[in-house]
Amino acid sequence: MNPPAVSAPRTKPRFPADVAAALKQAGWHPGRWQIRQAEEWADELVAHGDAAGVQHAVFPAAIEAWAEFGGLSFDLSGAGQHLARTPFLLDPRCGLHQARTLADLGRALGSRVAPLGEELYGQALLAVDEEARVYSLDHTGEYFLGHTTDQAVATLVLGLTPDRLRTP
Repeated sequence: MNPPAVSAPRTKPRFPADVAAALKQAGWHPGRWQIRQAEEWADELVAHGDAAGVQHAVFPAAIEAWAEFGGLSFDLSGAGQHLARTPFLLDPRCGLHQARTLADLGRALGSRVAPLGEELYGQALLAVDEEARVYSLDHTGEYFLGHTTDQAVATLVLGLTPDRLRTP
């Protein structure tokens, strides 16, 4: 007598279906790792400071986010689950001239912050901190998009409501 067949446990997909479809359309695939491009961006950011000498922070979590998602552009519009979806680009050069803004946010958070990209053609700056948490900064304030780049991409693609950062 043969023992009953044991099926492999089902694993939860990394991304919800709508997010996976948007990632695929943007050019992402499992295993994507553009480390040379990420290192070039790191070098460009380190070489560029503001007039007062404020330098960009570069750290492993930022380089990892750039290597996996850097260069992806999402041309989104229309209703999301909570908010209207807007186009966004994951390219740290979008924050090249925002070293002081990112340093100020980093001081408030108690963590270094690096540029990650932009929303709505520059109307908001996307940033990542040393713990890989992702934020959006615009003229209305600073918003928490997720504990990981995966979560942040899902927040933006699905049109979820981000949490506004508040001072204590």
